Amino acid sequence: MKISKEEVKHIAMLSRLELNEEEIGVYQEQLSRILDYIEKLNEIDTTLVEPTSHIIELKNVFRDDNVKGSISRDEVLKNAPDQTDKFFRVPKIIE
Repeated sequence: MKISKEEVKHIAMLSRLELNEEEIGVYQEQLSRILDYIEKLNEIDTTLVEPTSHIIELKNVFRDDNVKGSISRDEVLKNAPDQTDKFFRVPKIIE
């Protein structure tokens, strides 16, 4: 399938690309080859191939939730740059 220079210019305009005449020729050839390859792929009989979203079979691996102890409040607040009693102190962002 051959792509015209006008089609390449239109694609470039939609993509907001500025192409010179040499680049238009290069992209014209590349896009034509891509479409030729797709046409070749369309010739393959895929009637017995089941549609898939992934090439390999995927499955989720779940693990059991384990309850663990957390860090104490004093230990957490020890790393805070600014604190007050039991809380982090942050800059005021609402007027």
